[in-house]
Amino acid sequence: MFQLSLPRGRTLDLQSPQIMGIVNATPDSFSDGGKFYKNDSAVIQALDLLEQGASVLDIGGESTRPGATDVSLNEELDRVIPVIEAIRTQSDCVISIDTSKAEVMKQAIHAGADIINDVRALQEEGCLEVAAEFSDVPICLMHMQGQPRTMQAAPKYDHLINEIISFFETRIAACEKLGIARTRLILDPGFGFGKSLQHNFELLGKFNQFSELNMPLLAGLSRKSMFGNLLNRDTNERLAASLGGALLCAQKGAHIIRVHDVREMSDVLQVWAAANHGVTK
Repeated sequence: MFQLSLPRGRTLDLQSPQIMGIVNATPDSFSDGGKFYKNDSAVIQALDLLEQGASVLDIGGESTRPGATDVSLNEELDRVIPVIEAIRTQSDCVISIDTSKAEVMKQAIHAGADIINDVRALQEEGCLEVAAEFSDVPICLMHMQGQPRTMQAAPKYDHLINEIISFFETRIAACEKLGIARTRLILDPGFGFGKSLQHNFELLGKFNQFSELNMPLLAGLSRKSMFGNLLNRDTNERLAASLGGALLCAQKGAHIIRVHDVREMSDVLQVWAAANHGVTK
């Protein structure tokens, strides 16, 4: 089983699936419409997610929904750094910074972030170098075909799973070339990022195939349009589908589940654990 080493001598045990709670410090998130955009609201939301059962808080200041507009470096820093600093003064929890900008990664780590979560898999300028500089910080590499603005414009694959695995192997090699150990890496196949409805459900059905890479896996499919398109549900009506999809991923080897609805996901995982391992209370 996997155990991630974290800054300040801490660890994140992945023997059982851990919940990553999403904190969107953005005005245009597809899922919450900027509900937690302001710094104070984002901090309150983050601390509440810890109470609900999150093991990791994922702080993001730039929306990656299809068609999202770019955010400047200074604007992204203004959104996320005060939130990370405020959380860190109140909790020693695990904090992830959701960004693709090298400078945001660097300043977030200095502010107290423990994990880099990059939808572009360290492909932007300077990101590999920053990741190499902070040798005690894990990195999540996500697969995405194209860029957020255009990624849903007729995505095409000849062999979906094989192409994603090949992408991961290329990015792992790029990391290792700069001295970033495989033991620091987490892999996210990227539900909804450059994938059609059919692609997303093929990915869900074959999620276990990524276990052959022998690395921690993250699944992020909370409230995704794959459920809305399949079931004709608005964003706020996708809870049951999201929980079902997340449980399938956990059963197929996911080590971290990235969700908006932490309390409900915690309940599902506790029921699953009790069925598999018995009741400990």
